[in-house]
Amino acid sequence: MADQAGHHTEKTARLTLGLLLLGAALLIIAMFSLSTGARAIPLTEVWTALVAFDPNATEHRIIWDLRLPRTIVGLLVGAALGLAGAVLQGATRNPLADPSILGINAGAALAVVLGVAFLGMTQLYIYVWLAFIGSGVTMIVVYSVASLGRDGATPVKLALAGAAMTAVLQSVINGILLTSPRTLDEVRFWQVGSLSGHDIEIVIQVAPFLAAGMMLALATARLLDGLSMGDDVARALGQRIAVSRGLAGLAAVTLAGAATAAAGPIAFVGLTVPHVARAITGPGYRWILPYSMLMAPILLLGADVIGRVIAPPGEVQVGIVTAFLGAPFFIALVRRRKLAAL
Repeated sequence: MADQAGHHTEKTARLTLGLLLLGAALLIIAMFSLSTGARAIPLTEVWTALVAFDPNATEHRIIWDLRLPRTIVGLLVGAALGLAGAVLQGATRNPLADPSILGINAGAALAVVLGVAFLGMTQLYIYVWLAFIGSGVTMIVVYSVASLGRDGATPVKLALAGAAMTAVLQSVINGILLTSPRTLDEVRFWQVGSLSGHDIEIVIQVAPFLAAGMMLALATARLLDGLSMGDDVARALGQRIAVSRGLAGLAAVTLAGAATAAAGPIAFVGLTVPHVARAITGPGYRWILPYSMLMAPILLLGADVIGRVIAPPGEVQVGIVTAFLGAPFFIALVRRRKLAAL
C-alpha cells in the first residue's frame, strides 16, 4: 500500500510538473506569435508594448490591433479543439473521433455558408451564432440517427452516422460555393481555417461560449473515465450512460461550434493531440483533458507562426499548415504504437 501511495504521489507530481512546463511553452509560443509576421518585431519590443503601450508607436499598434487578438483567438480555438477531441474520443470510445469526424465542424460550416449565401450575413461575430446552431442541430441529428435500433447510440453507430452526415453536409457546402462566387469570396480563407483578420470583437463574442464549454468539458472527466471502461461497467458503477454522453456531447458542440465560427473548420488538432496527451498521462481523463487543453493551442499557434514565415510577404493559412504537419505525424503515431480501444 505504501509503495502504491508513493507511486501515485510521484506520478501526480510528474504530471503536475508537465502541466507547468506546457504552460511555459504556451507562453513562449504566444510571444513568438506576437513578434512574427510580415514586419518582425523584437521580443523586447513586444514586452514593452504589452506593459507600456505607446499609441504613437507603429509596432505597438500592430501588436495590439492585429497580433494580440489573433494570438488570443489561437489560444482559445486551440484549447477548444483539443478539449472537444478528447471529450468525443472518451464519450464514443472511438480513437479516431473528433469534431470533424462526427459532423460537428461540417454542421457549423454549413450554417455559416447558408447565412452568407442566402441571408447576406458577413459579419464575423454573427458566425458564432450560426455555427453554434449548425453544430448543435447536426449533433442532435447524428445522435438521433445513431440511436435508431435495438442497441441505441453505440460508439460504432455514432462514428458511422457522423461520417455519413459529414459527407452529406460537405457536398451541400461545395455545391453552394461552386454556384455562388460571392459566397466563396467571403468565406474562402475562413473555410480552410484561418486565425488572420480577427479583432477583439470576435474574442468577446466567442469567449463566453468557449469558457462555458471548457468548464463543462473539464467537469466530465469522471464521467469519461466511466464510459471508457464500457457501458456495462459504467452502469454497474451507477452511471447514467445517456446523461453522461449528452453532457459530453453538449460540451463538444459548444467548443467546436464556437471554435469553427472564430477560425473556420480546422481538422487534425482535435484528432491527434488527445492521443499524444494520453501517451504521456495514461488513460485517466483527469489528466488527459488539461494536457489536451494546453498542447492543442501550442500546436495551433506554432502552425500559425510557421504559416507566416514560409511564404513572405504573404502567409499560408493555419488550417493548411496543421493538415500538412498533422497527416504524417498521425500516420507515424499509428504505426509506432497500437491504438488501444478507449
